[in-house]
Amino acid sequence: MERGARDIDELVREEKRLTAEESHHEAWAEGLTAGIEPDIIAEAALTTAFAELLRASGEAAALAMLDRIRDRVIGGEFEPKRMRH
Repeated sequence: MERGARDIDELVREEKRLTAEESHHEAWAEGLTAGIEPDIIAEAALTTAFAELLRASGEAAALAMLDRIRDRVIGGEFEPKRMRH
């Protein structure tokens, strides 16, 4: 595939990721507004996500994603951003 087509594919993928992230933020906010605790919302989201990933891509893909997410957690990627002065 030529470079221009790859660039377009990457842009489309990033736009889809941002749209999905926005949808998840909205659902999270709705859950909180409904009085659902964050850990319950998180578990439901993860359970749904991995069930769908298993169905669509299989166990190897789901386990690979778990490994990538685990590495990101260990790396501190999900920690609240600290303000530096």
